[in-house]
Amino acid sequence: MSRTPRMSRSTYRVLSSVALLALAAGGVTACGDNDSASSPTASSSATSSASPGSATAAEPKLHMVNNGGHRVAFYVTQGNGSTIVLDSGGGEYSSQWKDIVPKLHAATGATVITYDRAGLGKSDVVPGAWKAESAVSDLKAGLKKLGVTKDVTLVSHSQAGEIANYLAQDNPKLLSGAVLVDANLPQFFTDEEIPRLVAGTQPEVDAAKKDPEKPENRQLISTAEGFAAAHKAFHKVTWPASVPVTVMVSEKTPFAGSPEDAQRWRDAAASFAQEAPNRTLVTAKGTSHEVPTDRPDLVLKEIEAMFAARH
Repeated sequence: MSRTPRMSRSTYRVLSSVALLALAAGGVTACGDNDSASSPTASSSATSSASPGSATAAEPKLHMVNNGGHRVAFYVTQGNGSTIVLDSGGGEYSSQWKDIVPKLHAATGATVITYDRAGLGKSDVVPGAWKAESAVSDLKAGLKKLGVTKDVTLVSHSQAGEIANYLAQDNPKLLSGAVLVDANLPQFFTDEEIPRLVAGTQPEVDAAKKDPEKPENRQLISTAEGFAAAHKAFHKVTWPASVPVTVMVSEKTPFAGSPEDAQRWRDAAASFAQEAPNRTLVTAKGTSHEVPTDRPDLVLKEIEAMFAARH
């Protein structure tokens, strides 16, 4: 039996929502509950529309959306027609995309939406175990409130891959395409891999419990709770054949210190990509798990290519 490796920080972000706290996104204008109901396709004095190649960057506008008794922060950069949604990796805030959003908006002219998952950024804390299905509910509620019901290009990093897979499986007509950036995929979470992840991250979970009020510790604890059962269920999720997807995998993977786990990560991405002809596998050369930070140019290129292919 092989020894379970000690996991790196980027590794247990695959399991958890832990990451170094990011700086809050700048230039965001808060608005009240009445503004939360407005559609991102409508004009607003706090936002500006832009066509592809526009020299003037639109400012994101904050919408606080209520769902199930808690509020979730959505940031809308106004565009025309289609929508691109950027979903952050575990423990990351909407600010993970702050440098990509204006470039993506200028290149495509689309409305670009980011958001803070529950317990992160400006969104309310939700007690108890982290559940992908609850995160999907928050995202769907936000998009519905913002008037987005179709033609979404979804971009998901790391843990957000779980949200993407559940959302796509249950709501394929909502999506026109997706880019999964070194994302959690069902194929990876096998009966052999799940115990390795749980054992490898246990020291970090134990350390987090000594200071459970820190946001990053709270996220790790909530995700670790019920992790094995949740990911046995996730392993059975299937991506709809009708939704094209680009699967980006980092060169180093989250498991740079464990060749066995790194190969399983790559194999999972390859297996996912091979399941339908409208899926493309892209290896992000020279990158760690933090592909949006290491190679924002490549992430932009793949998002723009997916968007252009569908519009």
